[in-house]
Amino acid sequence: MTDPALWAPWRLDYIKSVDTDEGCFLCRYRDADPSEDDANLVIGRTRHTISLLNRFPYNNGHLLIAPSDHVGDLEAVDVPVLTECVTEIQKWTRRLRETMSPDGFNIGLNLGRVAGAGLPGHLHWHIVPRWNGDTNFMPVVGNANVIPQSLESLHELLSHEPPTN
Repeated sequence: MTDPALWAPWRLDYIKSVDTDEGCFLCRYRDADPSEDDANLVIGRTRHTISLLNRFPYNNGHLLIAPSDHVGDLEAVDVPVLTECVTEIQKWTRRLRETMSPDGFNIGLNLGRVAGAGLPGHLHWHIVPRWNGDTNFMPVVGNANVIPQSLESLHELLSHEPPTN
C-alpha cells in the first residue's frame, strides 16, 4: 500500500522562480506603479521599506519586510534603514495580532542561500504568525502546510486600516 499523494500545485511556481533571470521580485515590486500593489500583494511602503505577503507562505499571515534598496549584506544596511525595517516589523506584528489573534510569532532573517535565503541578494525579514496547535500532523507526516485563508482575503484584511475606536 502506498501513502496518498498530497498535491500542492502552487509550489511549482515557487520552484521554477528560485533561480530565474527575471531579477529580484522585491525590486520589481518596489519599482512597480503602486496601482499594482494589490496584484503584487504589497501591503505597505515607507521611505526605506516595502512590506508584502509571502506568495509562498509557511503559515497563514506570513509577511516579508525588506529594505527598498537591493542589499544582501546586513552589515551594509545604514542605521536609519535598519531602524525603519524594525519599526515596520513592529507595526506589522501589531497589525497581525489585532486582525488575526495569533498566539505568537516567528520573526527571522536568513542570511545567505545556505542559511535558507531564497533571495540572498535582497535582505528581507519573515514574520510568521503562530497559533497553539498549528503544528499538526500535516507538516510532520505529510510534509505539507494547511493554510486556511487565501492570499487575496489576507491582503484585503491587512491592507485596509482598521476602524479607530
